[in-house]
Amino acid sequence: MHLSTRPILRRAALVGAALLAATAAVPQASASAAPDDRTVARGGLSAVIRYTENGIPHILARDYAQLGFGTGWAQAADQVCVLADGFVTVAGERSRWFGADAAPDFSLSSATRNLSSDLYFKGVRESGTVERLLATPAPAGPTEDLKELTRGWAAGYNAWLARNEVTDPACKGAGWVRPVTTADVAARAFAVSVLGGQGRGIDGITAAQPPVAAGSAAGPTGLPRAGGPAQDPATDPVAAAEAAREFFDTGRYDMGSNAVAFAGSTTANGRGLLLGNPHYPWHGGRRFWQFQQTIPGELNVSGASLLGTAVVSIGFNEKVAWSHTVATGTPVSLHQLALDPADPTAYLVDGTPERMTRRTVTVPVAGGAPVTRTQWWTRYGPVVSALGPGLPLPWTAQTAYALNDPNAANLRGSDTALAMGKARSVAGIQDALKRTQGLPWVNTVAADSAGGTLFTQTQVLPRITDELAARCSTPLGRATYPASGLAVLDGSRGDCAIGSDPDAVQPGVFGPGKAPTLRDAPYAENSNDSAWLANADRPLTGYERVWGTVATARSLRTRGAVEDVSALASKGRLTVADLQKQQFANRVPAGDLAAADAAKACAALPGGTATAGDGSAVDVSAACGVLAGWDRTTDSASRGALLFDRFWRRLTASTPAKDLWLVPFSAADPVRTPRTLDQAAPGIGRALADTVAELRAAGIALDAPLGEHQFVVRGGRKLPVGGGTEALGVWNKTEAPWNAAAGGYPEVTQGSSHIQAVGWDGGRCPVARTLLTYSQSSNPGSPYYADQTRLYSEERWVSARFCERDILTSPKLKVVLARERR
Repeated sequence: MHLSTRPILRRAALVGAALLAATAAVPQASASAAPDDRTVARGGLSAVIRYTENGIPHILARDYAQLGFGTGWAQAADQVCVLADGFVTVAGERSRWFGADAAPDFSLSSATRNLSSDLYFKGVRESGTVERLLATPAPAGPTEDLKELTRGWAAGYNAWLARNEVTDPACKGAGWVRPVTTADVAARAFAVSVLGGQGRGIDGITAAQPPVAAGSAAGPTGLPRAGGPAQDPATDPVAAAEAAREFFDTGRYDMGSNAVAFAGSTTANGRGLLLGNPHYPWHGGRRFWQFQQTIPGELNVSGASLLGTAVVSIGFNEKVAWSHTVATGTPVSLHQLALDPADPTAYLVDGTPERMTRRTVTVPVAGGAPVTRTQWWTRYGPVVSALGPGLPLPWTAQTAYALNDPNAANLRGSDTALAMGKARSVAGIQDALKRTQGLPWVNTVAADSAGGTLFTQTQVLPRITDELAARCSTPLGRATYPASGLAVLDGSRGDCAIGSDPDAVQPGVFGPGKAPTLRDAPYAENSNDSAWLANADRPLTGYERVWGTVATARSLRTRGAVEDVSALASKGRLTVADLQKQQFANRVPAGDLAAADAAKACAALPGGTATAGDGSAVDVSAACGVLAGWDRTTDSASRGALLFDRFWRRLTASTPAKDLWLVPFSAADPVRTPRTLDQAAPGIGRALADTVAELRAAGIALDAPLGEHQFVVRGGRKLPVGGGTEALGVWNKTEAPWNAAAGGYPEVTQGSSHIQAVGWDGGRCPVARTLLTYSQSSNPGSPYYADQTRLYSEERWVSARFCERDILTSPKLKVVLARERR
């Protein structure tokens, strides 16, 4: 740390004096805030946690270990059960506690069964992967500051457990709620890093077994061979290409986001603006958690982290604000192995055999015998038998496939976040990304108080150039690479090895100089499509296919977002209030494109009837007027939004885009095409009939307000929720499973999460409005279980308290002095 300047020392002294005054007032003013937390033992690590409205903690500490301590303590207070569940996952003990066949919550991987999750994560731990990464010197490995933060976080979590009774019914009295180590916290960070790579391939990694010799019932591991022979995906390249495209399609992830930065040329005061709207799960271990971290003179940053991490992932400080969106870069590659004819667990490189490494793992199972499996690893990564159900990768006597995931050597993501938190401008954000190179699967959008903007896709990607793919792709790769960016390289040739860029901190990845980047455009926006249209007037081109596509159709959400933000930029004189309006505009791009034509097609149906999917005739005449009169929004009060939503999902699921639109996509007009619904499309009548029949059977009026049937229930109270699904293209994304018996969409599973609208007014404090849609705590007994969800339902915001005077004057101020018992 550098605390040498007199102004910084004076500021630190003032902060310390204010803190002492606030702490002294705890017994009188805020003793009721946290009765279990007030009495703490002396010695060890400590931090001061100041809580303001909505249970948002502002953590003040002397150094990084103490800051991590306060962060771990405060996270445990709000999310102990979710955190403990995640630590069971990365320890490889889900089968022991919850059974082998149950499914994880998918927050730390895409494993479909606890057993496959455990086999993978226990193998990671037993192989020492995390410990080796922790020991790797920076910049390839984590910095000392980050290690101290991590150490402190583990100590803070453990101290909270030691001092408090768990009251959350999700884990009260559970034996799996236990203290953790620094390695446990780092293992969770590793899981986040490989979420888009090995984490998505766990089922295929743990199922991959050598072929069984003719007449044999078991393979070399002594385990029964499951299933029959798998079809070689290269025999159907069209199907393989489509399966790869779907597997890596960011629109299908349960993570997404919108973010836009506006330059000073578009704002009322010449300073930048940022609106961040990440779309993440509302339940489980991939929730955000809101807080501020301060080490006087060293760090002062506010925002949100993913649970189990010790840094602000998305946030702002006095000078700069940033958000992330899930990127289109394909974070893995495959290497097709030519196997030794005499041994299917050896592969040839330039004619020389190399034996695979066996990783044998034993997993304890509740109510049954332990399960032992062997995984097979190569110089490229683990052998994998499939990527999702649609892309089998059979291990035959001649061929196997290895998965290369460079993020399995990346434990730098939190260092990147820490460095961004200390940045003072968008140039500083870009420098932080270049120095640390830790983001595994996201873009960054940023704005600063000087009026600068930034979009960059600086992420850790395998160094797959178009030239390498053209020269070294196998037949399978020649199908998958153009469609999805998934390269399948010839693993038998040494000259097909992935090279390195001179500015990359680890081998085998692109350096940040190759990342698609846009600086100081009037606006920079991303909604999970590729970098091409970060600004429609300044399209980004020239990057390799692995980063994403150029001149291809955009999602409706991207098209609607570009329309909205470009119009805002053209209007000018923007303020934070304009960002707030954009967040809750709830405009439906699909409705603007198709609702009027759908109403006309409805009105043209003979006799007002249409044939449903089951062959029955349905009177849909009442739907025509509802569609025509709908206001084209998904506001809670909107009448007709639910009808269009259910109709549009059916229509787009059953009718290819080429058969929907009269004007096809044009790269010369990507925001406005495709357009003009074909009123004669045969699927329209069927989708209308099925939708009308469905709503009537559920007792739902065709013109019912959306919020009566899209809602959540918290504390026995029904809270209407606006926004709409991905298919509608709504900025304020809301994804909820349909449950007619429960009233329609009775629970949000993912969508808008930690929202921040940030600007500056020339003072020392940023002007920031935030919302954590699902609230700060997952404990139904907490006062912060549903308070922000009620605000979100009412489209109200939290005014961020960033400066010391704002924190210390909060009418809800509660001060906790957290200390470690020694």
